[in-house]
Amino acid sequence: MSLNEEIEILCCNARAASATLALASTEKKNAVLLGIAERLLLESDKIIEANTKDIELAGENGVPPTMLDRLTLTKKRIAAMSDSLRELCDLEDPIGKGEEWSRPSGINIRRIRVPLGVVAIIYEARPNVTVDSAALCLKTGNAVVLRGGKEAINTNKALVAVMKSAIEQCGLDPHSVELIESVERESANILMSMRGYIDVLIPRGGKGLIKAVTENAKVPVIETGAGNCHIYIDESADIEMALSVAMNAKCSRPSVCNAVETMLVHASIAPKFLPEFAKRAEEYGLELRGCAKTKVLVPDASEVTEEDFETEYNDYILAVKVVNTLSEAIDHINKYSTAHSEAIVTSSDQAAEKFQREVNSAAVYVNASTRFTDGGEFGFGAEIGISTQKLHVRGPMGLMALTTEKYLINGNGNVR
Repeated sequence: MSLNEEIEILCCNARAASATLALASTEKKNAVLLGIAERLLLESDKIIEANTKDIELAGENGVPPTMLDRLTLTKKRIAAMSDSLRELCDLEDPIGKGEEWSRPSGINIRRIRVPLGVVAIIYEARPNVTVDSAALCLKTGNAVVLRGGKEAINTNKALVAVMKSAIEQCGLDPHSVELIESVERESANILMSMRGYIDVLIPRGGKGLIKAVTENAKVPVIETGAGNCHIYIDESADIEMALSVAMNAKCSRPSVCNAVETMLVHASIAPKFLPEFAKRAEEYGLELRGCAKTKVLVPDASEVTEEDFETEYNDYILAVKVVNTLSEAIDHINKYSTAHSEAIVTSSDQAAEKFQREVNSAAVYVNASTRFTDGGEFGFGAEIGISTQKLHVRGPMGLMALTTEKYLINGNGNVR
């Protein structure tokens, strides 16, 4: 059997499963999620064993430490995945919800939320995405086809086996969750071409992956993930607040898409702020790449380049630029940002309002870390991705983002 035929069968099975899954009650779908949550804990040793193989292979292949962190599963992280599934059960099921109205013609119209159908995810070394994505799809009555990266293939196989078992035990079609086990590049290309089977494709990963999917897919795509995020330290900022927020935004977990990659600092506050920031950054081994004004204040900083301003490092590296005005900071952000998340630290209501009004990104913060751009932190439960486009959704994609509309019209012999 060819790879194309193999993937077509997976997608066909998912399509068939989606028809029955779309009709499942909220109670049945929640039972599946609870079953998966329990089995994750029961099978945690097997999952970690598979994950250890992936980590060892990734280390041998030169995967950097920050990316290994994204790949690693521990008992604590598996427990967090299990907890997120239980929290998802408590969220309102959007399917069937909507509104109703009548028209002068006599027809009665209802607009309700329905599943998208079959959702495909192409993603990199983030095994938590395997469970988060599948759980959100199941809750909204969507089947899902997963194609993860080679670095996490053993972990993904173990996680999908757990989910399929729980789904089947609850009386639903285990093909509701499918995993493409081939990690050849061609398998992703084939999935991108599955018109008639896949209703929407969501890429999750770095800039290269997202670019490849958006340029080559023959099915509808929701662009997500690439996070060239910024923080601006305004002239009116409280120094301690700015230090705390900026350090968290960059160093709490630099490998994730909501971590800051460029910091802009107003010239009037830079002499006080930057030397202290550089001192605290030493604890993390953070490399600063700065403009000429930055290098005067932080001599150990290397010289920043145009390429640095365009780069999502996913590492302990930060581009720094001193700016003269708020407008200069906003212009820089709108030029280089991937429209993910940006933040300002300021004591000025006027500056905060201008920043939030003029910065063209999905999430714009005042006096808070960009690390909050996350489905759980926004109250959506888990997330299937952070959309950086404007259609059909934007920002953290929770349950509602995995639905579409359907119109139900009732009449009594009405004609036009």
